[in-house]
Amino acid sequence: MISISPPTKPVDPSRFALFDLGFRPLYLLAGAYAALSVPIWALQYAGWLPGADILWHAHEMIFGFAFAVIAGFLLTAVRAWTGRPTPTGPALAAIAALWVLARALAFVSLPAAAAAGGLFALAVAWGIGRPLVAAGNRRNLFFILLVLGLGAAGIVLQSFPQLGIAIGLDVVLLVVTVMAGRVIPAFTNNAVQGAGARRHAWLELGAIGSILALIGADAFARTELAASFAMLAAALHAARLALWAPLKTLRRPILWVLHLSYAWIVLHLALRGLAGFGLVPVAPATHALTVGAIGGMTLGMMTRTTRGHTARPLVAGRAEIAAYALVHGAAFARVLVPLALPAATLAATLVSALLWCAAFTTFVVAYAPILSRPRLDGQPG
Repeated sequence: MISISPPTKPVDPSRFALFDLGFRPLYLLAGAYAALSVPIWALQYAGWLPGADILWHAHEMIFGFAFAVIAGFLLTAVRAWTGRPTPTGPALAAIAALWVLARALAFVSLPAAAAAGGLFALAVAWGIGRPLVAAGNRRNLFFILLVLGLGAAGIVLQSFPQLGIAIGLDVVLLVVTVMAGRVIPAFTNNAVQGAGARRHAWLELGAIGSILALIGADAFARTELAASFAMLAAALHAARLALWAPLKTLRRPILWVLHLSYAWIVLHLALRGLAGFGLVPVAPATHALTVGAIGGMTLGMMTRTTRGHTARPLVAGRAEIAAYALVHGAAFARVLVPLALPAATLAATLVSALLWCAAFTTFVVAYAPILSRPRLDGQPG
């Protein structure tokens, strides 16, 4: 008997494929916006451009940049989890257009941007909710609530800024910690023979539960209680990371960037606890999360999932390694330098913004051709 395989569809490398799957437009938009918006804010912060508005900066980093990456990841991952389609083509283009509309409105009216962001959240929830419900995938239904929660936090921020920012950051933190627990140990064991990365059920429950407790304390503005939960969470997440064998990944940049980014979560939680008791400023704690953890994790996941979903080797080249180093350099400058040398905060902020911009510009330049062209193997997606 001779086995005859069906012919594979020839790949047209010139075909425009930006709307073939959720990660493509949203990763590209997030990267470009990160490279553009942070330098604008830094120049405003320094007084070199008019219109400095910390509320705009916080809103756009949480509900613009971070939300785009989360949405792109979920619109891609849910298809893999359920075996059912998520929005592509015109539907995906419409979702991306809502995000772009919200970013444009943010320059003139944050309430209008929040309203458009709420529509974006509804569209993403619909995009992931239909396949999850149809497939009976109960394990991941909570992501629908998290997406809607982010949209709601953006709206709440307009009337209650501190509450909206706190809940928005906490929800992003929760998404990152949940997904990191699922993928980092698995990626490590798959790539490094004998790594022995492992998870303990009680520690997983405690680590995620501590973030949920933090959200509850923030929702009721219980500062000292939130600080206590943050200190507990720091210890639990440090133990969690230690079990994932981070030192076994030092020769694999596409892995160590995820471990290093997660270490910034531990530092964020520790600094947040200290800040809640008035022992350190709040800003370094916040930026350990936003620059170090979110910035590093998004770059790590965007490069890895893009390479995987376009049938490319899961190996970081020079561009990826440069972007990883730059974004963590930005975190070092924005978090650790102001803690050690408070008088150098302005200079450190400007250096951090420059490094951040360079990191995401590198990503956009290297990955725009990959994100806009078909998979190398001719498969859909």
